[in-house]
Amino acid sequence: MTTATASDPITLRPLNRNDLSGVVAIDTALAGRPRRAYIERRLAAALREPAQHAQLAAVDRNGLAGYILGRRLEGEFGRSKPGLRIELVGVRADVRGHGIGRRVLGALIDWARRHGVDDLRTAAVWRDVKMLGWLDRMGFDLAGDRVLTCPILGLRDEALEDEGEAHELRFDGTARNDFERLARDTADVRSMSEADLADVVRIDREITGRDRTRYVGARLAETMADSAIRVSLTARRDGAIVGYLMARADLGDFGRTEPVAVLDTLGVAPEYARHGVGRALLSQLFINLGALRVERVETVVAQDDLALLGFFQACGFRSSQQLAFVRSLVPLG
Repeated sequence: MTTATASDPITLRPLNRNDLSGVVAIDTALAGRPRRAYIERRLAAALREPAQHAQLAAVDRNGLAGYILGRRLEGEFGRSKPGLRIELVGVRADVRGHGIGRRVLGALIDWARRHGVDDLRTAAVWRDVKMLGWLDRMGFDLAGDRVLTCPILGLRDEALEDEGEAHELRFDGTARNDFERLARDTADVRSMSEADLADVVRIDREITGRDRTRYVGARLAETMADSAIRVSLTARRDGAIVGYLMARADLGDFGRTEPVAVLDTLGVAPEYARHGVGRALLSQLFINLGALRVERVETVVAQDDLALLGFFQACGFRSSQQLAFVRSLVPLG
């Protein structure tokens, strides 16, 4: 490979399958371990749903110089406006400091504006000083969201047993795993199917006041396409769907190096609130994720949504080491 210089011409274009090895190489140098399977899934998802993903490359005379991967947000975490979540960004070592990161971010912003996106969102570990500095230079601010996390292994089941006060987590390993009893006795929890779409949309409308058929349908389609990654559940009482949950098990978002599941959406019909339905859904989710060897679950909650924060904290979730960031794309004034 010849030495790159700041004057080398840069071409910006969408990532394609032929870029896989280059992305893996750059990502491995940054993360310290290869994550080929994760990156391959992200590229495949973009090809399957091009309107939901933005994956861009910067290319110079030596090949792939940098990349950025974004995923459209429409209804995750209770959102009411479209957003774009940056999942991965990387620059080849020999061209760092040449503005490649700014170039691919600019191309991502152009894509977002063409697709009616209001803001960019991402997250970073508070100790990652280099990434925090880059986000600051790129115009990102701390978001008004809390990133919460909960371990799957070692969690005492009391945190999911009671609808009242929060229980303190213990990791002494003495408690039996009672997730199966909780999921079975409180509600009939099953994997979501295509036939559940209308009921899930109805409950979601009752909670949010909005019709999010497209969002729910897209997440359900992901479940059908890759059930090993997308985990979607429904809870029934007396044969009727009264709650649902949508989560995604993946390795790699925001530079993670361990298996983590992201809980996108959790909803319970208002008339069944505080009847243990939400906890039953989480119990079954933990069972499913344990089988996938996922170690913990994360979710994002608006810091002023005290009811939802209280629910997750009562179920054993605590503040993550991840900080949430946002950059608005809506002009002021």
